[in-house]
Amino acid sequence: MAPVDLERPDEANPDDGSKPKKGGTRPAKGLETIAPLVRSVEETPEPITTTVQGTIPSWVNGFFLRNGPGKFEFGNTHYNHWFDGMAMLHQFKIQNGEVTYMSRFLNSDAYKKNSKGGRIMMSEFGTIAMPDPCKNFFQRFLSRFEVIEPTDNASVSFVKYKGDYYVSTETNFIHRVNPENLETLEKVDWSKFIAVNGATAHPHYDPDGTAYNMGNSYGSKGALYNIVRVPPEKTDGDDTLQGAKVLCSIVPTNKSHPSYYHSFAMSENHVVFIEQPIKMDLLKIVTCKMRGKALSDGIYWDPKLETVFHLVNKHTGKVSPIKYHTKAISTFHQINAFEEDGFLMLDMCCSDDGQAISNYLIQNLRSSGEALDEVYNTTGRAYPRRFVLPLNITGETPTDQNLNTRPSSEASCVKVSADKVFCQHEDLHGDDLYEYGGLEFPQINYSRCNARPYRYFFGCGFRHMVGDSLLKMDLHDKTFKVWEQKGFYPSEPVFVPSPDAVDEDEGVVLSVVLTPTQEKATFLLVLDARTFEEVGRADVPVNMAYGFHGAFAASS
Repeated sequence: MAPVDLERPDEANPDDGSKPKKGGTRPAKGLETIAPLVRSVEETPEPITTTVQGTIPSWVNGFFLRNGPGKFEFGNTHYNHWFDGMAMLHQFKIQNGEVTYMSRFLNSDAYKKNSKGGRIMMSEFGTIAMPDPCKNFFQRFLSRFEVIEPTDNASVSFVKYKGDYYVSTETNFIHRVNPENLETLEKVDWSKFIAVNGATAHPHYDPDGTAYNMGNSYGSKGALYNIVRVPPEKTDGDDTLQGAKVLCSIVPTNKSHPSYYHSFAMSENHVVFIEQPIKMDLLKIVTCKMRGKALSDGIYWDPKLETVFHLVNKHTGKVSPIKYHTKAISTFHQINAFEEDGFLMLDMCCSDDGQAISNYLIQNLRSSGEALDEVYNTTGRAYPRRFVLPLNITGETPTDQNLNTRPSSEASCVKVSADKVFCQHEDLHGDDLYEYGGLEFPQINYSRCNARPYRYFFGCGFRHMVGDSLLKMDLHDKTFKVWEQKGFYPSEPVFVPSPDAVDEDEGVVLSVVLTPTQEKATFLLVLDARTFEEVGRADVPVNMAYGFHGAFAASS
């Protein structure tokens, strides 16, 4: 299907009252059920051939890896939240225009214990594991006073440290895996190497392979946010996180109610941590098992709080005394960040509501009719925005005036006190994006553009609870191209640059597309990244659940 080129709405779409007003989406009505996208599926442990339609460029050689939940019940027990499902790893091997597919469940302790017990034995984000019914009453009572064991169900993404691939969630456990056969090789505990109790599933990388991440630590005096650096190469035969160091620690505004974060941003010289009003009540989290509540019960949205951007110098580990504030927003994924002319541009997918997590219950995603429409209509939508942070704030910097001197930029940043700058964003889109329910799962040409000025980014449109279109955004004029087919649900788009590429968007975009109304109708979609036209697809005769994130591992 050819892409649709969308111009700015004031040029092409007169306001006849039918389109959404600025700042929101048209209420959904009659959404198609997506229950088949959140059901348990079978693994495909041996590679199977696919049927290729069109042409997959011969230069695309490697493994397209995907991660996400694939099993939502054990015996008579079932998970409550989409994030809880057991990690299923997917591999599309692309070579000389042909594609094979395989998948395996991550051989985590959580998966093994649940499988052996025939019921949910380990608690997850939205599901509390109930006491063993075979124990007597006194044993079951005492078990409620135990601290919940962190899950190693690494179902969020594929990440890379020291040249090896790992799968990750947000606890202290990651698993090293073999991308060639998806074998689970080694369970690695972050806390054995540095004083953190977890790390995000979205690290950033310097060109030399040095990795940066963030993780909380909890002590008697409350929580700390920690910036972590992992060296790019193995030394003396080590093959894990040895050599990882805490670059710096940031004190939360409220130590007993630190912010939840899914990711962070990085420019050439700075790590940017976004302290948002999605808060974690540590007392509730520590006592959740005793109260018979899941971990998610301790996470809440406080719209009365401002969002704070903390800047950390990557080279010195020094935290900037200047804090950049904006109104209450939530963010799960950053697009890019770069420094130019004394400013740091921070581009993110943002929502003015922070309660989306609570809506992604399995029962909500499996609903239909008016119930499904209501869930969607009460879920905040994310849109791409830019914040402009002035880097050279001194005592001489004037207050109460816009410091953003960049031409044609609508963002503002005003020094309001010696150590506080208040920022208002610029939309990175026109009103036409409201028609597509916003944008999430943003991706760029990472190897070329991360921490540098850039023009394009890709993402999913969300006119449903999961992605239902693919978007290519052009920052030069804030227009975008669309790939969509009714009833088809594409995953996060991953950009693969072509060899010897000259232009930023010279390459292909890969996405896995699911079709809930048809059995075994999954396919790997390949788009020309420049034109956003389909060049090929590989039909895979299996059912898949809708996943989260992935990566492309090029073969030599």
